Amino acid sequence: MHSLLSNIWNAFMITYYKNNATGIAEAATHAESIWISAVNPTDIEKRRLLEEFRIPEAFYNDIEDIDERPRIEFENGWCLIIVRIPFKSDDLKLPYTTAPLGVIFNENVCVSLCFVENELIDDFITYSQRKNINVGDNFALVFRLLLSSSIWFQKYLKQINLGIKYAESNLEKSVRNEDLQALFRMEKCLEYFITSLKGNELLFYRIKNLKTHKDLFDPEMVEDVEIEIKQAQDTTNIYSNILTGMMDAYASVISNNLNVVMKRLTSISLILMIPTLVASLYGMNVPNSLQDNPYGFPIVVCMSLLLSFIGVVMFRKKNLF
Repeated sequence: MHSLLSNIWNAFMITYYKNNATGIAEAATHAESIWISAVNPTDIEKRRLLEEFRIPEAFYNDIEDIDERPRIEFENGWCLIIVRIPFKSDDLKLPYTTAPLGVIFNENVCVSLCFVENELIDDFITYSQRKNINVGDNFALVFRLLLSSSIWFQKYLKQINLGIKYAESNLEKSVRNEDLQALFRMEKCLEYFITSLKGNELLFYRIKNLKTHKDLFDPEMVEDVEIEIKQAQDTTNIYSNILTGMMDAYASVISNNLNVVMKRLTSISLILMIPTLVASLYGMNVPNSLQDNPYGFPIVVCMSLLLSFIGVVMFRKKNLF
């Protein structure tokens, strides 16, 4: 019966990983694994994580909160480390955003938990096999995940940049609301990235400076993580500043175009007032020099046209038309 339940549980999204000669690979059982990955767990998997592996339920609930910030916490022999990772969303209003990835571990169990489907875990495993990388301890795993997270931030930043360039090329042809909204969506994505990367940076320095472990960390790995986080932050800030300037520029262009249109409409209205004024003066029921002239109407029309032409020339010289 126990074997049957074990097979049913293994059919879900809980995956065991172990070190081998080619890097990190899947393990068949928990006994031979060094790390357990749970992605978007079901209710059955939740019970297993809480009852079999006995991870604290408070930690589980913290990771489930999509807005949870990066942090490290110790409680009753357990350690919780939450990292923000980027992922591609199905929400058209926010195509790229971030979510918490939690690592919960003690002396016997190490579980990573994330409640969104993401590309990071599979890519991390593939990369470790390509580079023959093994994980020494739980903190080394966290550093590797931080490194992978920073790399994925940069990958998604390239896609965001392509979206910005596409919207910009469309706006150069004509200013449309759809392209402006696309830029606004990219701006929101960058704001989420900036906030998450700042939290990851603070988390990294807190782990790096742990008095009980800092002498055990691989200096090269720590340096790589720091460089990648800084690079992701700098790239995100550059794209954000460029996009903010671009949005301000297009706002100025739209305002300027509106002013030009209003100026032209005002000029046209003033020009049209000239023949209206002439016709009104000569259409009044009072004596004037043309009331008995058989050519009075053509004269009034020619006068209106002449005065209108003079008005157009004057407006053109003043660049108002």
